[in-house]
Amino acid sequence: MNAMKQELDENPNKEEGGIATVIFRVKGETLDYGESVFLVSADDPTSIRGIPLFTTAATHPWYSVRTPLSITLPPENDMNSKNQKYAYRYAVYRAGTFHRFENSSDGPKDAGSIPRVHPSTDTISMYDEAPNPERTPKTQLLRHEIPLRLLSAGESYVVQDVLGYTTGKPDIEKITVSATIPNADSMLSRPESNNSSGNLLQSSGSGVNLQRNNSGDWSKKKKVNFAPAPVPSKPQLPKPTKIGEGVNLSSSDGVVVASAFLPVSLHRSEEGEWTANWVYDALLSMETHLRVTRVGTVKWRGWHGNVGGGGSSEAGVPVEEREKVERCLRDFNCVPVWCDPVQFGEMYNGFCKGVLWPVLHNVTSVYSSSSEGGSNNPDIGGGGGGGAETMSSFNDNSMSSSSSGTQFSEYCTDDVAIGPIHGDSGREAAMWSAYTAINRQFADIMIQCFNEGDLVWIHGFHLMILPSYLIRRIPMAKIGLFLHTPFPSSEIFRTLWCREELLRGMLNADQVGFHLFEYARHFLTSCRRLLGLTYGMVPDAHGGYNLAIETNGRNVGVSSIHAGIEPPIVNQFLYHSVTTEKAYMIQNQFKGKVIFCAIDRLESLKGTPLKMLGIERFLHRCPEWIGKIVLLQVGISAFERGDDYFKTKSEVLQMVENINGRWPGTIQFQECAESDMTLQQRMALLRAADVCMVTSLRDGLNRIPLEFTMAHLDALTEAGRRDGRKRGLCILSEFSSCTRVMRGALHVNPWKISQIANAFQQALTMSEDERMRRITTASEFVTRVTTQRWALAVLLDLKGVQKNIDIGNYSGAGLGLGYRILGMDTGFNSLDPGTVAKSYKNTRSRLILLDYGGTIVGNDNLDSLSRYMMVKRRCASSLPTDGLVSTLTELCSDKRNTVFVVSGKERHSLSKTLGHIPHLGLAAEHGMFISWPTSKTTGKRKWSTIIPEQDRTWRSLAITIMEVYTSRTHGSYIEETEMKVLWQYRDADPEFGYLQSKELEDHLSNVLRGFSVEVLHGGKEEGGYVEVRPKGVNKGVLSMHVISKLKKKIDFALALGDDHCDEPMLSVMRQIGRRAYELRHHKEPPLAALPATVTLVDVSSVDEHVAPDLQVFTCTVGKKPSAAANYLNDVGEVYELLYGLNKIRARENQYLSAVDLRTLVVKPDAPEMLALESKNLFTAGNNPTSLLGLSGVKRSMSMGSMYEDKKEEKKVSSSLNQFLGTIEADDDEEAFFF
Repeated sequence: MNAMKQELDENPNKEEGGIATVIFRVKGETLDYGESVFLVSADDPTSIRGIPLFTTAATHPWYSVRTPLSITLPPENDMNSKNQKYAYRYAVYRAGTFHRFENSSDGPKDAGSIPRVHPSTDTISMYDEAPNPERTPKTQLLRHEIPLRLLSAGESYVVQDVLGYTTGKPDIEKITVSATIPNADSMLSRPESNNSSGNLLQSSGSGVNLQRNNSGDWSKKKKVNFAPAPVPSKPQLPKPTKIGEGVNLSSSDGVVVASAFLPVSLHRSEEGEWTANWVYDALLSMETHLRVTRVGTVKWRGWHGNVGGGGSSEAGVPVEEREKVERCLRDFNCVPVWCDPVQFGEMYNGFCKGVLWPVLHNVTSVYSSSSEGGSNNPDIGGGGGGGAETMSSFNDNSMSSSSSGTQFSEYCTDDVAIGPIHGDSGREAAMWSAYTAINRQFADIMIQCFNEGDLVWIHGFHLMILPSYLIRRIPMAKIGLFLHTPFPSSEIFRTLWCREELLRGMLNADQVGFHLFEYARHFLTSCRRLLGLTYGMVPDAHGGYNLAIETNGRNVGVSSIHAGIEPPIVNQFLYHSVTTEKAYMIQNQFKGKVIFCAIDRLESLKGTPLKMLGIERFLHRCPEWIGKIVLLQVGISAFERGDDYFKTKSEVLQMVENINGRWPGTIQFQECAESDMTLQQRMALLRAADVCMVTSLRDGLNRIPLEFTMAHLDALTEAGRRDGRKRGLCILSEFSSCTRVMRGALHVNPWKISQIANAFQQALTMSEDERMRRITTASEFVTRVTTQRWALAVLLDLKGVQKNIDIGNYSGAGLGLGYRILGMDTGFNSLDPGTVAKSYKNTRSRLILLDYGGTIVGNDNLDSLSRYMMVKRRCASSLPTDGLVSTLTELCSDKRNTVFVVSGKERHSLSKTLGHIPHLGLAAEHGMFISWPTSKTTGKRKWSTIIPEQDRTWRSLAITIMEVYTSRTHGSYIEETEMKVLWQYRDADPEFGYLQSKELEDHLSNVLRGFSVEVLHGGKEEGGYVEVRPKGVNKGVLSMHVISKLKKKIDFALALGDDHCDEPMLSVMRQIGRRAYELRHHKEPPLAALPATVTLVDVSSVDEHVAPDLQVFTCTVGKKPSAAANYLNDVGEVYELLYGLNKIRARENQYLSAVDLRTLVVKPDAPEMLALESKNLFTAGNNPTSLLGLSGVKRSMSMGSMYEDKKEEKKVSSSLNQFLGTIEADDDEEAFFF
């Protein structure tokens, strides 16, 4: 086949008529979960090699190939070309292995009596599960045919089939879109597998060819292919959404991957030459056709330090040889981060392993059993003693615990490991400082490696705050963070003094990934309880829904995808001669015994002592198995765990000695370094073992059970069962992540010793059928979810994040690690006072709407205690300052202004604080009550309502129901006003309070259905409340009501607010201004769509009350997502804005400088000239910097006219009416409104 392909490439027109590329798509509605479709040629029906077809949630049940396939066409002068056809069929795979070919039962159920068997059928033995010809009789095979006369050389086509249906004309569509489709290999042209087993099924492009060089190292890299997007389907068929078409990974995509350690191993020769090799058992060691750059520290001689000289194993790579190492790693696209060894030790061993590691694994305690480390333990010097026999054939590289302990003594953090109560001073502060410093160093290197458009993928809890440093400098980057450890419950995580910084660091990423939803759920709960954030399923830009946390106007995606292993790589090591020989030696050493194996780190979290107790109890109960089983326990040295390591090791050695003293040879214990337990060493042990055991108390990603299952897949075949061993079974702790995906394993609670003992007995006495079913079930995940598919799924989700590449559209807030990116709409900028002043100066009918709390006075709702005290009338609310009262008074004195303060407070409160200001309009309870501007400041204010008075009997019903929920929800209380009732749960438990509020909302909606009221659930950012109020009233309705009552058409509007209650007003005013602009510029291209924060309403009813040249300014106080078009930072800036507007009016009667005069232009409809009084421009007490908008004043005069003393001739009134006409009439408050 390869020779034929080479000849075709050299002379494509020698015999063939050319090549056509085809995309195959098939509709498979009857496929079960876990089944997939492969395309195979009908010329060789016994071959189960095929091309995989893929589907997505949006395109299902349509499956399609990822890469166009090449079909060789006959020469044009061939007389038989019209009759030649291309025949193929579809094969169904289950759990990654061949299951069956398509049959008529796979066809559409609505086909009725249409015959589905093609006249030209083949006959061959079909196998239901295992390839055993004696199992099933011969069956007719279906096949699909494409007449080659319908294809043209050099063209591309889409062929669409229905699984199990082969009659009718072929559905072929020619692709007319101009696109460059690469020449694909022939459908049966597949790389030869190097597996000695010969039964590994691989998809196209996933073959791996590993060879050993002279030094015995594995020299080739992993090959992982990410396929391009499929070709769009025909219009008449169910059109796939953008999920499958819009997001794909191509060779032009770049990924910057950050991890604590690079997935390479360094070697230094005696001549000082450096070489590197991939660490194939590392999760991130795969190589793709993507532009991948890996960033991390290097491991050399077992330590992570990176500074030193003389080749010291404690110091790491010498400084003078760094350049050589960088040059060596350049071929691997790896960039090292050179850290100070002491600082890195503080970060890794101190903070990560001493502080974060126990907390992330749900372990915290206020008690300490000792005050010193492992140096006081008399057993720490023992290697494999204590009666434990060593496995000489397994590992010859024994390790001295005492020498290794001194190597890490400088970085041992026993004072942290034994004291889980952490603070923010002293030793803890030093470790936190080291943690932040190392993350900052990683950020510096990653930014150097980043190119615009690259994806950033961060791995591990060592770099949880790295996103906070990256978004400051590359906010447009799509950042993903994936944790390979568990995430604790909120009650455990909140014990950290740096909990907010860690959570905000994670939330500065665009996507946070975990291996299990259980961990993701704990993360979501921590964000809800500790930061007050909300989460849920949010729609994406491609038609789907994703789980996300809403924070600062951004949606941070949360995914849970368990990683797998790479079967081709595992099989290359598994069937290597060295691995096979070592496994054979272990089996011979323990011949006649059932071998249980376990590989665990020597720390308390791995539950090794509980495993010893389990086997001890089993042998007590079942003495007939004494001498017939053996447990091969490998302990990985965990010096970074300090005292926990030494205590665990001592305990294990003591238990091994006791068990072997009673039943000699039952447990074989061997300790080794992590660097010695390579993938090849593990596969030898796992291949030799019959049962794999994991009894961890809390575990993150553990791929050993997956590797064990892969090592015993041949047990499902007849050839694999000939050895007579009962092998391939896993005993897994229910607290390990792989338990959720290894459904065929025996699940145990390691805290219950009797369950572990029963698992031993069950594994030894299990029937053959049950064992086969369990191995088959466990193998489904191992063969289906590989490392390649895991990485592809995560990166596709990350690339699907919608983010603007323009750095100017992002806004940051906060200091230090509290810095965060705010999700603002395009064009959301700080309000420009000059623009406002210019418009204010040139208009004659203005409307100014101001919120009260949080806008012109301080917000009383920020503190829950203050809010509660104010509701219960135990403290007074914030009062306006004298300066504010003076500013509002001057602003209202301008006849061209209509000023309203719109508040949620009750009307008696507003009347008390602002009712004495002349010509100031007031609106209480979010627009329920309104008091029109008046010059009368004495006596009571006149109030009216927008809606007519209604029956208020609903209040007693609502309060009665709320009292029931208040009694059973601690921290909740009822807030009553004149026209509404609120149930506040801001001080209650966040989760329970929210559940109760939803139930209360439903209860009130049902009971009050007959009343003209609405039940609102809002304020979740502040804790939340449920409100009952009359229908049809909010600040937006009030805004339209005020505009419709004005005599003059407004040509200027300014709306200021600060919280969610003001959003209706901001939305309405922004739409009114937009509608006026569109009517004024109807011939111009339409404006961009309004952001999602704007609630769309019909504002056409006020069209006749607004001027054609209306200019509207909407502004929120505080930089946050809002319906407003602009923002001001705080209440102080609101003061400055209002003060500046007053100064603009004052300047109309003042002398101007020559610079100002040159910028003045007379407005056409303005008076001829404003008199200039002999008053200094900058009067006492006026701040020049506050006089905003000088450039916007539009009147000019010449320099000569400045000095020209024009004395206007006084006129004598000829009548009383003429005399009275020269006097300005006082403002008539009653005539101002209808």
